[in-house]
Amino acid sequence: MVEAAPDRSRPVPGILTFIAADIANFILFFGYFMVERMAQPALFARSAALLDIRLGLLNTLLLITSGWQVTLAVEGARTGHMPKVRRHLLCAIAVGLCFGVVKGIEYATKIAQGLTPRTDAFFTFYYVFTGIHLLHYAIGIALLVATFARARADRADPGFIDWTISCALFWHMVDLLWIFLFAMLYLQGAR
Repeated sequence: MVEAAPDRSRPVPGILTFIAADIANFILFFGYFMVERMAQPALFARSAALLDIRLGLLNTLLLITSGWQVTLAVEGARTGHMPKVRRHLLCAIAVGLCFGVVKGIEYATKIAQGLTPRTDAFFTFYYVFTGIHLLHYAIGIALLVATFARARADRADPGFIDWTISCALFWHMVDLLWIFLFAMLYLQGAR
């Protein structure tokens, strides 16, 4: 007789449902952006050229690096090596916080140049999309900090691995959304 595996909570499928719904919303937003872009190609190209592609690329590299550190933390959680989990989470948080600093500098620069959500349709999309992404980013940083706090013990508590994987999936969604935003907003104006 084969015994059934013990029943345990499965937060990972729950987070996958949330991520799928969130990405579906972004797909609708991106589709609306593309319709508007096709209706006003010159305006969107001219406005996109005012973005600093170097800052967008730097933020892309920061989020990808932070995501890589989160992946290494998950690997540590799976093997029960809590010092590795803490080390990589701390790196992920530190690098991730740099994203917020760069985004703050970019917003301040654009506003000082008079480029606000009221400038034109492109900048309305820019501020709405990057603002929504920034909210996701802030939630992701909070989740990484919470995971780091749970990892302070020498041994992982029950559910720690699932929690860590769920937080990692959310953080990778933040990465993925930024990659799309970078391509849609920054690269279309690249020269």
